[in-house]
Amino acid sequence: MNTKLTFKSDRFKKNRSGYSRLLLLSCEKCKNLILLYQKDGLGILKRLYLDRIIIPLSLADGNKNLICKKCNALLGIPMIYQKEKRLAYRLFSGAVEKKIIKADELSEINF
Repeated sequence: MNTKLTFKSDRFKKNRSGYSRLLLLSCEKCKNLILLYQKDGLGILKRLYLDRIIIPLSLADGNKNLICKKCNALLGIPMIYQKEKRLAYRLFSGAVEKKIIKADELSEINF
């Protein structure tokens, strides 16, 4: 991946103290890479906002359940987070494994 990554900065990021990081998410069962995500703010990962999914963009439509392509495990379901009126995936507890990565490590990732 040779593109320069820039963090999305909007009112949602500012509401969460302006702190962001990149998370590489993989299936807990088979360790298959699922997606790259921009996590804003502190706290645990309960849901994935569709506008924060970086790779693959095909998951950012939110029309289907979030399923591992390798083992077909159900990882999350689409929802609308009512507090902010945002589309998101609600993650099931223990379904994904996350790793914080730096922007310069993106070239090593293959989806």
